Amino acid sequence: MDAPEMRLLEKYAPGDEELRSLWEEHKLFEKQLEKLENKNFRTPAEEQQARELKKQKLEGKTKLVAILDRYKKNEEKAK
Repeated sequence: MDAPEMRLLEKYAPGDEELRSLWEEHKLFEKQLEKLENKNFRTPAEEQQARELKKQKLEGKTKLVAILDRYKKNEEKAK
């Protein structure tokens, strides 16, 4: 996330359950993925789990960015 997106996230997440949930999920996937990627050796099951985590993380981030884009457009209209 870049700085403007983080600013929007910090501003709107407290009042937007979906945004807050997506962000928490994103951070959880990030931690799980980091734990798997830091292993010297991964089993085939762990490799599959890492692929699934990356997919879920990307899907969630796409939704997250779409919500943040709507907030950004609303702020620009308000100016």
